[in-house]
Amino acid sequence: MHFTISEENYIKGIFHLQQETGLVNTNSLAAEMHTRAASVTDMLKKLKAKKLLQYEKYKGFKLNEAGLKAALVVVRKHRLWEFFLVDKLKFDWDSVHAIAEELEHISSEELVNRLAQFLGDPAFDPHGDPIPDKHGSIPVIYQKILSTVPLKKSVTVSAVSNQSTQMLEMLKHYHIALGTQLMILKKFEFDGSLEIKVLKQNACIISEQVAKNIFVHDMGKTK
Repeated sequence: MHFTISEENYIKGIFHLQQETGLVNTNSLAAEMHTRAASVTDMLKKLKAKKLLQYEKYKGFKLNEAGLKAALVVVRKHRLWEFFLVDKLKFDWDSVHAIAEELEHISSEELVNRLAQFLGDPAFDPHGDPIPDKHGSIPVIYQKILSTVPLKKSVTVSAVSNQSTQMLEMLKHYHIALGTQLMILKKFEFDGSLEIKVLKQNACIISEQVAKNIFVHDMGKTK
């Protein structure tokens, strides 16, 4: 089934929201897509006509099996292009999202499969998000939020949930990237901020908000 760029954007937007909340409502989708509720309603009618949505009366909607399959195709393309831009073209991880937003709408399945093969079928994108394989399967991630890690326990950064340019730029300033080894030296009760030590760097303090967006796994364990 063929989808317009706008339809693909909405399908991906619903996918991300339902990952967090289960069911999605019109207002949350409007906020996610930075548009008016009326525009969302029009698009939902189109997606419903294409049999991509499942409704629960008075509760909300989510992608059905066909919608989920369509979303995973777009997500796969987006994350593969991000990996390509960072790994092969040496873009910084905080500058690839907008470019991948354009490239994800290339419809050639053969191109996407060859791209994945060329990259060695990576399981995770540059921000630690899992890349669905060509069958729509997503790798399982065993990780925890940095703010929950005990003091002086060495961990490795595995993902970042807030992938705004501002957030990624801040992490780069603190020399934090995927694969970075660090430990928490002190937790401040006053505001929840953390003093952390990044391998080969001076200790620094990050806010609780930043720490809650950094995911880590134990040293020696993989995702």
